[in-house]
Amino acid sequence: MENTWGPKEVAAYLGVPVQTIYQWRTKNYGPPGRRVGKHVRYLPDEVREWFRGLSTDVA
Repeated sequence: MENTWGPKEVAAYLGVPVQTIYQWRTKNYGPPGRRVGKHVRYLPDEVREWFRGLSTDVA
């Protein structure tokens, strides 16, 4: 099993600021994360799957 990612790794993978990851969590948007104590962790496969599921339409 691959190690989990923190918000910094998710932000780097998606090419967005870390603050965006935190804002998405407050809006129930973005890849699914899990609380591990006081930390938020993401499974890399779920982040990739979430990204693949996004619309290909350009805003």
